[in-house]
Formats: sequence, C-alpha cells, structure tokens
Amino acid sequence: MSSEPHSTVIVTPVYEDAEASSRLFKELAGEFGNQIYVIAIDDGSVRQPLNVSCISQAGLSGVLIKLKRNVGHQRAIAIGINYVADHFPNSNVVVMDSDGEDMPQTIRPLLQLLEAPEVDVVVAQRKSRVETLRFRIFYFVYKWLFNTLTGQKISFGNFMALKPVAVKRLAFMQELWTHVAGCVLISKLRIVTCSLDRGARYAGKSKMNFVSLALHGFKGLMIFAEDVLVRVGIACSIVAALAVVGSFVALVLKVLGFATPGWFSVVVGILLLVFLQTGALTLVMLMLTGVIRSSLGIKVPHQDFIESIAHAQTQDQH
Repeated sequence: MSSEPHSTVIVTPVYEDAEASSRLFKELAGEFGNQIYVIAIDDGSVRQPLNVSCISQAGLSGVLIKLKRNVGHQRAIAIGINYVADHFPNSNVVVMDSDGEDMPQTIRPLLQLLEAPEVDVVVAQRKSRVETLRFRIFYFVYKWLFNTLTGQKISFGNFMALKPVAVKRLAFMQELWTHVAGCVLISKLRIVTCSLDRGARYAGKSKMNFVSLALHGFKGLMIFAEDVLVRVGIACSIVAALAVVGSFVALVLKVLGFATPGWFSVVVGILLLVFLQTGALTLVMLMLTGVIRSSLGIKVPHQDFIESIAHAQTQDQH
C-alpha cells in the first residue's frame, strides 16, 4: 500500500462487470488524476474477474480486494468501508457503483457540500432516471411503504460522500452489512442531499432483477425493525379494537331484533377471525424483530471475506 495520505478514497463494488469498471477507472483518472485512491471490491466474480492492472493502467493508485465468494452489493460496500476505516482513517470516502450510473463528474458537487463543518454525509438524490415503468411504480410504492412503516424518508441509494467521522461510525455499525442507505439514516449523522442526474450503464446489463431489487428494498425495512413493529402493532391494535366494537354493535342489533337469522353468527365469526389474525400478526412481528436484531448484533470481521489484496500504483510511484 502507498504510505502517502489520500484526501479522497473511492469505494466501488464490482461483480462480473470488468468492462464497465475499467471505463469508470479511466473516467475517474481523467476527472481527478492522482488526487484520489480507488478501492475496488471484486464481489466473487467468476466470468469477468477484475484485474488490478485495470486500475494502474487507468493512471490511478488503488487496491483491488478480491472476496472469497459473492456476498452481495451491500456487504461488498461494507467491506470496503471497513478497509478504509482501518487503513485511511483521515480520508473522505465516496461510495459509488462501478457501472457508470454514478458519474465521476458528479463527485465534485458531493465533495463541495461535504466541506461544510455541519455536514457528515452527502447523499445523491436523483433528479432524473432512465428506468422502466415497472421499476418507477415499484420505487414509488416502496418509498411510500418505507415512510409509512418507519417514519423515515428514503430517496437515495449508495452514491454518497462521507467524512472520516462518518466512515468510522458506519464501520462500527452492523446495519451497514444489511442496507447501506438505511444504516446512514439510522446512524444519526448529519446528512444533506445533493440532486444529481443518473448516468447510463457503460456496458452490459444490470445484475439486479426485480426479485433481488425487492429483497434489497425489504432489507432496508429490517434496519428499522423496532419502528416497523410499533407501527404495525398500533395498526393491529386499532383493527382489533374495531373488531371488538363491531362485535358489540352486532350483539346490540341482535338483542333489539334488527338482525336477520344467521347474520349475527356470521358477523361475529368474521370479526373474531380478524381479532385473532391481528393478534397473531403482532406476535409474529415481535418474534421477527427479535431475530433480526440478534442477527444484526453478530460481529463478522471483514477480513474473513477477503481472499486477496492487490495494490496498484501510478507509474511515478513505482
């Protein structure tokens, strides 16, 4: 590793996307030269494994961390952030995708906002997207559901800039391994948003299908398990109370003779099922919350996932 300090470190996960990431490195070099240090995490690629020469040939200094297996986008970022916390404790960090959708020329606005003393994290909020109608509908529903269940608004992804204090805090949080954006929200760090356009992929197709995208979204809800439990519990309590009130009303109507034969039994039976189901849902949510929180508390050293680390240097550093 280079012993020189680096004011900005780029953390980017790569999975079966060597062509796109190679172009990213070239554009980063054209935009910043040797002012940045790149940490690329090869997330267990088999068909298109990334080579460290892609970084050095672009004219950048950096390191390629190869993982023993595919751990997923969020865990790969978590490993990169933990690596930075260990080796570059005084550097700002930019987390970005390697496929071109996070454009290198939009990094400077993030870093400019990060200079403010009252800011710890700057996140990219998309002004424009090139997405399918199905994705836009799903994303709209997801944001509404996320806000309803957690009380938090999520309008950003992984593209963000972090101060050293933010890097150290996030590296210590187990939620980072589940959902990066959710972890930033729950970290209590001072966050500002920066509206940026989303770029087009350099090459290939996204590895995220609809199922994996939906799973990623629900992992964000896992971070706020207690908040979700409280809100679901309140909703279930209201429904259960309404079921009791409805049963009482049905009993009054029965006594007063307004109910037709068999109507009272059907209504009370349905309301009883509603009452029992809301109670069961609350119990299940309580149990799942306990399981989720206990699993988030398990500390797994990031070094255990690393197979090899290769360093790249520019020609003038050899």
